[in-house]
Amino acid sequence: MFESLLLIGLLAVVVTILLGAARRMRLNRLAEERLEAFETVEFGRPRPPAANRSLLRRHRLAPWLIGLFAGVGLHLVVGWAPLFSIAAGAVVAILSNQAEIFWGIRKTARIEVQLADTIDLMIGALGAGAGVMVALESATRESREPLRSPLAEMVGRIRLGDDPRAVFEGLYERVPLETFLLFASTLGVQWETGGSLAPTLATVGRTVRDRVELGRRIRSNTVQSQLSTVVVLCVTYFIALVMWRSNPEQMQQFLSTTVGQGIVAGSMLLQALGMVWMSAISRMKF
Repeated sequence: MFESLLLIGLLAVVVTILLGAARRMRLNRLAEERLEAFETVEFGRPRPPAANRSLLRRHRLAPWLIGLFAGVGLHLVVGWAPLFSIAAGAVVAILSNQAEIFWGIRKTARIEVQLADTIDLMIGALGAGAGVMVALESATRESREPLRSPLAEMVGRIRLGDDPRAVFEGLYERVPLETFLLFASTLGVQWETGGSLAPTLATVGRTVRDRVELGRRIRSNTVQSQLSTVVVLCVTYFIALVMWRSNPEQMQQFLSTTVGQGIVAGSMLLQALGMVWMSAISRMKF
């Protein structure tokens, strides 16, 4: 009875935290939209409307909701003990969170590679004698999703008469990466001062590709440690399965006690925290 009440209380706390985080995110987004409605650029010219949403949008609450439903389902449907359900739900949530982070890193790398290809196309068009807008339009036509949409929106807004500097800033707001800030700043400065854009874009493109290459090298060097962690976890559960198959009665008696459940649940939680730690120390920050 006490364990069931503990599980219900923990689930209530988790749901409250998730609802509070969702409410804060909604209020922050509403406040930003209201501020952007009154924001102006130089000489009192209204700022163009912001992009719909960022290309790097993350689903940070989804993994914890998946873990919550997994824990509740294991307890109510499968009939696991509350401690096992809590530990398993935490493990599922952490694994889902790591998968979401991995998906976000891959998407960021793909967008940066597409930016480098777009810059190369612009350099070729500028070298052939085309103007900046013509080069940007041709590079946009040859680009692929997900980068093609914000580039097409940027070109369309400039053609409709929006302030080019604000449009370039909007590109960085749509894709908040350092490489896009460098690209947008380069276009904005060239639009104001003029001059040859191809040499500057060549330097920007080389910087973007160096960044992508460095990220690939860092990820390739951290694969070994991550694989070792996964192998150790798999070996642990394999040994537990062998012990269960060899002597199921003693394992069942051990798992039926509060001490045994606490030890197993604590081990699962420590393994999950170890995965988070390994992911945090192997993640590149530059």
